[in-house]
Amino acid sequence: MYEIFVKLLEKYGVTAYKVSKATGIGGSTFTDWKNGRSVPKQDKLQKIADYFGVTIEYLMTGNESQQEYYLNEETAKQAQEMYEDSDMRTLFDMKRKMPADRFAAHVKFMKELYEKENPSE
Repeated sequence: MYEIFVKLLEKYGVTAYKVSKATGIGGSTFTDWKNGRSVPKQDKLQKIADYFGVTIEYLMTGNESQQEYYLNEETAKQAQEMYEDSDMRTLFDMKRKMPADRFAAHVKFMKELYEKENPSE
């Protein structure tokens, strides 16, 4: 599992320290996993899987099952795009953490800025 964790760190250009801060999992826990002193418990695996947008199965095996998750093809495409784009993930994370009215103000600002920069659209 630790090797897959390291690959995810590299893929997303983050450090174990950053994952530790975001998930609340102590850095020493990662070291223990790396050195084989302990194995990840389900709750910690879920936190890491959620952080990277993967399944626990992927963390443990490096493979995702082929089961269709989304019923709508466009939704699946958008989810994959967000998974691969750190800026999209940041916006989604802001949406989840920010009060609705405040997020709406941010979206309005971005739309107005976009319209000013692209007046012909």
